[in-house]
Amino acid sequence: MHALLLFLYLLLAWTEGAKAMDPTMPFMVFLDQDHLVCLKWGFDDQYGTITFQLTVNTTGWVGFGLSPNGGMKGADIVIGGLGPSGEYFKDLHATGYSMPVEDEEQSYTLLSVHENEEQTIMTFERSIQACDKNDFHITDHPINVIYAYGTIDEISYHGQRRGVKQLNLLNYMPRTHPNNPRYLSATVESVMVPATKTYYHCKLMAFPQLNTAHHIYQIVPVIDNPDIVHHMLLYSCPVYVTELHEGQCYMGDPGDACFGVVASWGVGGQAFEFPENVGFRIGGEERDTLYRLEIHYSNPQEKTGIKDSSGLRLYYTTDLREHDVGILFTGVLAMEGMQYNIPPNTSQFHTYGVCSTAHFSQLVNPVPDLQVFAVLLHTHLAGRKVRVGHFRDGQQIDFLGLDENYDFEMQHIASLGHIKTIKQGDEIAVECTYNTTNRTEATKLGLATTDEMCLAFLFYYPAINITTCISHPDTEGIASNGPDYDEIPDHSEIDDYETYLKTLPQIQTVIDNNLTTVVSTNGTIREMMEMFTVTCEKSSASSRRCTSWMVNLTGISILQVLASII
Repeated sequence: MHALLLFLYLLLAWTEGAKAMDPTMPFMVFLDQDHLVCLKWGFDDQYGTITFQLTVNTTGWVGFGLSPNGGMKGADIVIGGLGPSGEYFKDLHATGYSMPVEDEEQSYTLLSVHENEEQTIMTFERSIQACDKNDFHITDHPINVIYAYGTIDEISYHGQRRGVKQLNLLNYMPRTHPNNPRYLSATVESVMVPATKTYYHCKLMAFPQLNTAHHIYQIVPVIDNPDIVHHMLLYSCPVYVTELHEGQCYMGDPGDACFGVVASWGVGGQAFEFPENVGFRIGGEERDTLYRLEIHYSNPQEKTGIKDSSGLRLYYTTDLREHDVGILFTGVLAMEGMQYNIPPNTSQFHTYGVCSTAHFSQLVNPVPDLQVFAVLLHTHLAGRKVRVGHFRDGQQIDFLGLDENYDFEMQHIASLGHIKTIKQGDEIAVECTYNTTNRTEATKLGLATTDEMCLAFLFYYPAINITTCISHPDTEGIASNGPDYDEIPDHSEIDDYETYLKTLPQIQTVIDNNLTTVVSTNGTIREMMEMFTVTCEKSSASSRRCTSWMVNLTGISILQVLASII
């Protein structure tokens, strides 16, 4: 019995230690069923460096690899450990089912390796973009991760001490498997979709009474008509919204005041699960809250007779997690009548938005550090790139979101490479890049799919009582200064127009759950960094090395303005 208790104690200590949250390596998974091989990882962004930590229940050698098919042949492998003569570590590749061959170019860097009585913990990094033909190029698609280990430091055949697990390293989604999964349904029932190009349908609903607090841990889309359902948002309502209602959105109904984002989904997105230490709080003191489901139907062919019953499933648990999740709605605000148009016939036109968190203290006190762990970026058909800059003391320190190859058909919530901290007074900036070379008329900012938006939803913890931080340029009188759209503008006119928009005063709006609003006109233009890039250079030892770097733009400063209604 004592031996069994000791074993259970050691297993518990191992499991708890492996699960401890590291902001620089927030992703963790056991690669084997017996929980003897644990992998943690994190990365700067998809163009930077990825760091791995492999913990194995052995004091012998340990191996890690990226494989095209789950086997050894063609795999990119590292082997290391801590032997009698000290640490050892090599970057190798497998040509077949035999001892791997050492790479001429050592692209992986050992950061540390140490042992305790039962485990070897090896931490190493490499550039995400492969600089060596024998290195596996890491993308945002699933990858076969392989492992093997020995019982001693002499590297030899691993026997049964090997395995493979398929992971998406750059957009990892944890999976929880509770014994009795329960969910709330936020769906519409047999909505007759009008034969119009764009239709927004809203349903105000009450969830079943939950007298104690619960946490939502997973959001699963239920798509009845994938060809017309463009996006869905679930909002919480202020306390004074008490009546159920269903119909077309934004028609002056009380539910139009519901803007506390609870869940979101965009076309092409999949189920999203929160990290194991966070959840969205429902029930308890919030049990009387109403919620508004908003579904955007895009019906460009104006089909008739379509009935839809789409929505979201919200899986929840009574086991409260450490932190409550919040979602901050940022972007460029599309206001009725605002003269803020995207010119036709341009391959690259930018809109900008800013959000200064210095204004948060007027609604929340104190303001904690906000730990951002995921982001959903959103534009419409003309969008090509979205970047979310993070500024502190007037200087950019990071990107909170970055998609240099935005795809309108693949809008998913992306887990960040590591937890990113927003401090009180930091600024958030959203930049969207559009291509309108196939259009002969101006594109306005608005709700229709043929209009445009520039949005970023930031998923963070701990939740605070602020839902929205948006902005827009003061465009009053812009008609006399914008380009003449009676004719296709030339490139110089478009450049001048974009520059003019950047110099306009920026009106920032911060809103809390009860629609208390703070408005400021002192938005600041900041220069946006270039994205991370990777270069491969010859070193003095005639071997190649990869370096990641970020460059500040020089010249004209960029006015950033954030927010808009999807």
